Amino acid sequence: MNDPTPQSPHQGCTGDHLPGPLGVGRPVHLPGRGTTVVWDVAGPVGAPTVVLLHGWTATAQLNWSASVAGLAAHFRVVALDHRGHGHGIRSAGTFSLAECADDVAALVRAWGVGPVVVVGYSMGGPIAQLVWRRHPDLVAGAVLCSTADVFAVSARDRRMFGVLDGLAAAARVGSLRHGVERVLRGLAAAKARTRAPGARALEQIARHDWFAVLEAGRALGRHDARSWLGRLDGPSAVVVTTADEVVPADRQRAMARRLTDATVHEVDGGHAACFDPASFGVAVVAACRSVAGRARRCHAIAA
Repeated sequence: MNDPTPQSPHQGCTGDHLPGPLGVGRPVHLPGRGTTVVWDVAGPVGAPTVVLLHGWTATAQLNWSASVAGLAAHFRVVALDHRGHGHGIRSAGTFSLAECADDVAALVRAWGVGPVVVVGYSMGGPIAQLVWRRHPDLVAGAVLCSTADVFAVSARDRRMFGVLDGLAAAARVGSLRHGVERVLRGLAAAKARTRAPGARALEQIARHDWFAVLEAGRALGRHDARSWLGRLDGPSAVVVTTADEVVPADRQRAMARRLTDATVHEVDGGHAACFDPASFGVAVVAACRSVAGRARRCHAIAA
């Protein structure tokens, strides 16, 4: 973690250091929005900044610990927990991906580190897309990993998101609320046991606000950027997990084709490939370097 400076995120932080695979995170208060935990890993002097946005039911530590060492050789690396996830902002209002995007923008503005490369995995992909759309002055480019610009496409997708709708309806009945929380915890624990981090994942997800996580899943099902993603200005890259069982690879590639200036970086793995530094981590570094390099050239031409 960097030492506090006038532009440091640690100005206005409260609470204890929170150690983890990304190093030490600190709570950061975003005025008018709430408090989240942010990790700040120093890169080379003068390096551009990448902001890492994690996936649904995950945390920054779970999602990005395999990638951060490679990224920090070239970039300043910033990562945060999203609303309702891990140490993310707790809000009494309705969860929205747009609010998560605005949280990211508030952080980038408060630190004065923009424009940044936004890097989103799975649910973090739509959040990155929305940061890019809603705050284009803060975004140098985007890297979209194991994600898509629309999620509820097939009959299987609609059934899955229909289950989330049913759980949300049940959660509004007071007598059923605790049962819904047990179901959500059980589903996430079963998912964690099939993936690389195992026990660490269970420890991380124990911090979730499960009803916010439920609403996050429903919001993901409503996301559809197909009509506007191609109009966003700036370089991008798509990291395609070719054996992905959650976001089909053909959907990831279709998103890449809709982008106007995207490189494609393929990883031979499924949705849990993000835990492998030798494949996913290398691809993310290559994608970020490609985007940052093209952004620098565009800036030099414009100047």
